[in-house]
Amino acid sequence: MIRPDLSVQQGGGPTDFTERKRHFVNITRLAPVLAAAGLLATTVPLLSAPQAAAAGTPEFVPQKPAWQRCSPEQPASYECATVKVPLDYRRPQGRTIDIAISRMKSADPAKRHGVLLMNPGGPGGPGLDLPLMADELMPKDVRDRYDVIGFDPRGVGASSPVTCGLTDEEQNFNRPYKEETFPADVAWAQAVADKCREKSGRVLPFITTRNTARDMDAIRAALGEKKISYVGYSYGTYLGTVYSQMFPSRTDRFVLDSGVDPKRAWRGMIQVWATEAEPAFARWTRWAAERDGEYRLGATPGAVSRTFWDLVARADREPIDFEGQKLTGDDIRTARALFFYPAQASPVVRALVDAAEGRPAALTPEQRGLLRPASEPASDNGTAAFWAVVCGDVEWPRYPEQYAREAARDKARYPLYGDFASNIKPCAYWQRPIEPPTKTNVRANVLTVQNEWDSQTPLDSGRALHRALAGSRMVLAEGGEGHGVYMFEPESCVNATVNAYLAGGGLPAADVTCRNAPAGERRAELVPSSPQRFPGGSPLRF
Repeated sequence: MIRPDLSVQQGGGPTDFTERKRHFVNITRLAPVLAAAGLLATTVPLLSAPQAAAAGTPEFVPQKPAWQRCSPEQPASYECATVKVPLDYRRPQGRTIDIAISRMKSADPAKRHGVLLMNPGGPGGPGLDLPLMADELMPKDVRDRYDVIGFDPRGVGASSPVTCGLTDEEQNFNRPYKEETFPADVAWAQAVADKCREKSGRVLPFITTRNTARDMDAIRAALGEKKISYVGYSYGTYLGTVYSQMFPSRTDRFVLDSGVDPKRAWRGMIQVWATEAEPAFARWTRWAAERDGEYRLGATPGAVSRTFWDLVARADREPIDFEGQKLTGDDIRTARALFFYPAQASPVVRALVDAAEGRPAALTPEQRGLLRPASEPASDNGTAAFWAVVCGDVEWPRYPEQYAREAARDKARYPLYGDFASNIKPCAYWQRPIEPPTKTNVRANVLTVQNEWDSQTPLDSGRALHRALAGSRMVLAEGGEGHGVYMFEPESCVNATVNAYLAGGGLPAADVTCRNAPAGERRAELVPSSPQRFPGGSPLRF
């Protein structure tokens, strides 16, 4: 058994602005220069000073970044570099990997407070272009306070990317539970785990949230900063939580937006997708019933529900020919992201009903995309990083029988997505985690942000995160819809509180609840499964 790390202070997209660039500067180790410059105070110790002295273990000294313009097509102020970090922080002089970072500096040095790192969610979501988003969407009074730092987390994108060599079908984990097909699901889960071990078995055990938090601290040290501020979405809230527990004295102004319940990472958070799909669906039936004259799906919530489930049953009997693809009832059930916003679900369901009855369906490309999350999977790199983190952070059940039992139970309890969420995953056959999960037992004066109607990281999850972090404050948007709030929702009532915190540093005296104005029909064209609307880039991610 591999002993866990003895880390010091161990505690328990927006608009796609550019194609991410994959070529960064490789810079040589500058440890002697840093030591001569007196920068050893910013190193990342792996052991306490007495432990390090007794063990003769050297500290890891991060490199000072060699910045250069990211791309001729991008502003000169958008700079990129590479920082080398240990693959295994227990062996700081061993193998290293690259962490690709980016920045846009504060335009007003007189107002500059420090650096602000950002994470878009995932796991497996790249973040190099987030400074471009912040530069455009942050208020100037906030933006001037920070050098905004983006980074691709370890194993992702330009940061020594990992791979499992998976086919598109192998990447799709939307697998409905049926007793007769469950042996094939077990074989799929084991095959994915085996392929990942074969392709990247020496690296994947170290692609974890705790090591990514250590990388964040290495970035801090390489930049010569005493503390970091941070904005993290969805999975990024868990990453920020782990950092705040491992490095509390280096945690400055942290915004954790659309919160992951740390006690439910990770199988429990995937199962949340099923439990929260049900109230979202019920909310949609009420919305659609009020607009029966427009969508003709039913004049009561019960009638709308029957229309949908009759459609699912019909598609299970005979797949619906929808714009060149055959959709089964299971395919329709996987499109739970439809119901994140009631106004976007109705035209899509209406189009499916029309297609089933042989009539042409008129949808926008964005609306069509909501029906194809399984047929358009993430890159193999993103999938490999996703499984590395969700399987490597925590222990998962090992017995297929448990998955079968719980998937059958949840299919009955949560008919829209319950069996997909609880069915077997590759984590059942993954290498056991190299260290235990992080406990949340250290005070964290951070700000958590939540929409009331978020089916991906729901209100209960956000409240659990708030409770887990003693000292935190929560700002809740009543009536807020969808996943991701700050900068994703320009009109959200939470923005004033977040901006005041990032600009001034003071948390609210108490939790804040505000009321969003009714979204109305403008939601019909918002698509949470697109990078513009969805942290992590997909409803198959956090």
